[in-house]
Amino acid sequence: MIIGHLNLEIYLPYSHSLKEKRKRMKSLKDRLRIKYNVSYSELEFLDKWQRTRIGLVTINNQKIIIDKIFQQIIQEIEINLDGEIINKYVDYY
Repeated sequence: MIIGHLNLEIYLPYSHSLKEKRKRMKSLKDRLRIKYNVSYSELEFLDKWQRTRIGLVTINNQKIIIDKIFQQIIQEIEINLDGEIINKYVDYY
């Protein structure tokens, strides 16, 4: 069994308050949990308006499936979130 961890640092240039950032991130979190069945957590920059680091975790028997899921998530974030992914990396356990 393989555990995949995707870590994304996201810049949100159009967010003008913590309330607005949290609203956008909650919408993203709900969408990703339902569509991809991943666990989601905001890891860093909790008090910054325009920046966040999120962690997504999934489990599967095949690393290639985890990679496909993470690529789909990255594409969805780039399309649907008014922001930019600054940094991304994947760890496997």
